Amino acid sequence: MKRAASSLLRTLVRSGKRQSRSVSKIVTALFAVPAAAKPKRKRKPATKVAKAAKAATPRARSTPRRSTVPSVAIHVPPSPGKWLASHISAPPGIGTPARRMSYWLYLPNNPPEDTQRKGLPLLVMLHGCHQTATQFAQGTRMNQWAEQMGYAVLYPQQLVSSQAQRCWKWYDRATQQGGGDVPIIVGMIDKVMTQYAIDRSRIYIAGISAGAGMANIIALNHPHLFAAVGLHSGPVFGAGHNTIGALGVMQHGAALRADAAAHEVLTRHPQFPGMPAILIQGAGDNVVRPINQLQLARQSQLLNRLSAAPKITHKPQGRGGRHNAHQLHDFYEGRKLLLRVAHIADLEHAWSGGDPALAFNAKAGPDASKMMLEFFSRHQRV
Repeated sequence: MKRAASSLLRTLVRSGKRQSRSVSKIVTALFAVPAAAKPKRKRKPATKVAKAAKAATPRARSTPRRSTVPSVAIHVPPSPGKWLASHISAPPGIGTPARRMSYWLYLPNNPPEDTQRKGLPLLVMLHGCHQTATQFAQGTRMNQWAEQMGYAVLYPQQLVSSQAQRCWKWYDRATQQGGGDVPIIVGMIDKVMTQYAIDRSRIYIAGISAGAGMANIIALNHPHLFAAVGLHSGPVFGAGHNTIGALGVMQHGAALRADAAAHEVLTRHPQFPGMPAILIQGAGDNVVRPINQLQLARQSQLLNRLSAAPKITHKPQGRGGRHNAHQLHDFYEGRKLLLRVAHIADLEHAWSGGDPALAFNAKAGPDASKMMLEFFSRHQRV
């Protein structure tokens, strides 16, 4: 009897370990964004001099590649503005320890005259899993566009101590209700606004993947602070509530929770002012599948009280594949564009029109950074 029970216990333990490993593999596969493929370089035939030099050069010892999040390299994007690094400290809260979160801030060198008079519009950019703030800045090329259009750009960076892959916890119930990392990022914005000339009527927030999910949460919990939101490859709001639930949302959406979550926001904020949004999604995204964009669009229609049919624009593929074919679904209230839904063919889980030298970015356009800034320029809080 004891032997049978002991054998059964060992079987259950082995089964549990196998299941845990399987879940871990799924989590890694879904939260990680595949690296962009680098074109193969054609090798030039070696000359006798080159062969001799190669033979004389000692071989470097190979080191194993780390599977952890890459270390932070403060790379200054090629823009003429100021690139500043700082941090903010947050006291312990309910269920959260004291934290010190780093951020980077880009200030344009020659903002337009009206911007100098009113203050700079501020864009908050939230990176995705397995990214750092500086990599996100470089990959999206957002600072170059911000220089041209006169925006300050703030890049918070998730702590490895909070999430090993630097994922923002958009699926956490407390975070969705305004807790978690939400207060520390809002405090970061307040700090920047007190230190620099920022136009408080033109503050925007955007992100990709987990960063998009987090950007949406912050905007919906502080609707009077933000004039618009930009979500690239983001999960639908208000569902998940744990890691396994998050995977289900990324693959299958939120079903009936999509509408319910939007109605809950309106209940918490009876005077909800609306939240203009631009939603960008790749048709080939297998990490956060396109069902999420459909449900995000539905939520945005409810939150912005939109009932009219959208204006649909078809954009063909650009010459040489520089731009992917895509559709724009624009929802208006009168003449005001409140919701733009961009669905891009052949785009996987990556920033459209980004720097392909970095993972999580696709070379082919349309340029998501330009699209977002152009959309944001239409909106401000009264």
